Amino acid sequence: MSGFSAGAIEARLVEIRRQLHEHPELSHEEFETTAAIHGWLSEAGIRIVDYGLKTGVIAEVGGLHGGPIVAVRADIDALPIQEETGLSFASKTPGKMHACGHDFHTASILGTAFLLKEREQELRGTVRFLFQPAEEKAKGAGQIIASGALEGVEAVFGMHNKPDLPVGTIGIKDGPLMAAADGFVVEVEGRGTHAAVPEAGLDPIVTAAHIITALQSIVSRSVSALDSAVISVTRLHAGSAWNVISDKAVFDGTLRTFDEQVRLTVRERFEQVVNGVASAFATKASVKWIEGPPAVVNDESWAEQAAVTAEALGLTVVKPKPSPAGEDFAFYLKETAGVFVFLGTAGPQEWHHPAFDLDEAALPIAASFFAALASDALRKLADERLPGGREHLEII
Repeated sequence: MSGFSAGAIEARLVEIRRQLHEHPELSHEEFETTAAIHGWLSEAGIRIVDYGLKTGVIAEVGGLHGGPIVAVRADIDALPIQEETGLSFASKTPGKMHACGHDFHTASILGTAFLLKEREQELRGTVRFLFQPAEEKAKGAGQIIASGALEGVEAVFGMHNKPDLPVGTIGIKDGPLMAAADGFVVEVEGRGTHAAVPEAGLDPIVTAAHIITALQSIVSRSVSALDSAVISVTRLHAGSAWNVISDKAVFDGTLRTFDEQVRLTVRERFEQVVNGVASAFATKASVKWIEGPPAVVNDESWAEQAAVTAEALGLTVVKPKPSPAGEDFAFYLKETAGVFVFLGTAGPQEWHHPAFDLDEAALPIAASFFAALASDALRKLADERLPGGREHLEII
């Protein structure tokens, strides 16, 4: 697999993306996907490195002359959604679908590996490819890190497709790009009674209602207007009969923040409100946090490099609005510097919609961008290691 023309690489990546789309697998179940990625990489002569992963693949290109290591990540899992696109290559597995475009991410980064393999001799270091499982469960990045696959990596790059950006446009910004995403479950304990004699019990439903209302004041009164946070209660359950006041009410939801200190402050105030209101109604309450990924915070210098690389390729670079969605790429950025970008795919629906789709013309664009970014990054890192920097090299 060498000597790709522009048309040939696009056709190949479309073929791969559609095969992945037809056979989606959920988090931690990506066995066939893993085997397929392994096969495509082996066919291209790309070396695969065993890090003991049950699902997911680590591969490398370059390193023939030593040098630094950079990583490029693609997530490979799908969602438990019934597809409603009507595509000829729609999911063949009922109730499972690539509704977030991870098939696009995987195909694109395979394309990056193919392109870099063609000029492996020119690379001034190693490009390590992280085909990561379980992003939708926010567990996969942690597994990759625990395996040791990020060791020695000096910069890490990744993307998410963006349906509301045109093909040929890329969203790049430094600082926070995607939110920390935490879940919560609140359990309110009261005392059950007949609905006709509420004074004989302690109504957890009334307590829960007051807690939910009070929680809405946290963002407006405990978070600066210059920062942002979202608290959403998305489910509430209590009782099983129309004439009985239950002894328990449970509600859950999500907290989204972009700043770690805001995240900690809101969680502290959240628990104060829950416990304070519950006490005021003579009930008891507990809060269980479901720890999600932290915010995706891009490194300034790598964001600048990504913009330079994109513009050199003729892409339109825009500064995107931060997304309140969560993304476990954030865990990599806690370990090493890097940048996460939004790649325009001109899709008809947002992420996680049963009719989600994208423009496949973006596949070779994404592949070429990450090939160029990885190559530029290796050059930049290698130059920085020279005595006196690049200027010394040019003088010599």
